[in-house]
Amino acid sequence: METTHQAEQQRASAESRRRELLEAADRVVLRDGPKASMNAIAAEAGITKPILYRHFGDKGGLYRALAQRHTDALLAALRAALDAPAGRRERVEATLETYLVAIEARPQVYRFLMHPAEESAGGEQPGFDVGRHSAPLLRRMGEELGVVIAERIDLGPGSEALARVWGHGIVGMMHAAGDWWLGERPCSRAELVSGLADLLWGRLAAAADRVGGPGF
Repeated sequence: METTHQAEQQRASAESRRRELLEAADRVVLRDGPKASMNAIAAEAGITKPILYRHFGDKGGLYRALAQRHTDALLAALRAALDAPAGRRERVEATLETYLVAIEARPQVYRFLMHPAEESAGGEQPGFDVGRHSAPLLRRMGEELGVVIAERIDLGPGSEALARVWGHGIVGMMHAAGDWWLGERPCSRAELVSGLADLLWGRLAAAADRVGGPGF
């Protein structure tokens, strides 16, 4: 029994230390964005780089841990927006707004997760590319949103498959539009939210019907 207790204590201590290291990594990412290096993160945490590798393996392992940390928080916020006591259109707009507010509030974190630098400060080679690591993050968000849609909307026969299609489609739209908006700021956040909500609400099809053509 004592051995089990000791093992639980060691596990709890390791989890606490891992959280501390992730918080240190977050501080460096907020400062340096995609150029955040393992050297800088180790220095921020007050440890050597080999100890950091012991916890995460390499920069890819640290990236995945940070991605899960931030994705968990974002998904919780998106679910709360979808469950808000409001009309369906208002909830859609609140969900889009929640995503855009999140990437606008912490742009350096967003860029670290979605646009890792090809080479980190000091010439450190991170050994991973954007698509290989950001794609699973977006895929997880798409699957999670598909589950939420299936739980809240009866889409009839084939509901689960259609909800997954919509989940991935909406996440892809939010990501592409948000990435473009964050980089260029061509309009206000409110205008982007309204425009994307219009698209989801069928305005594209309605516009095509009004002019009597195929729309494309």
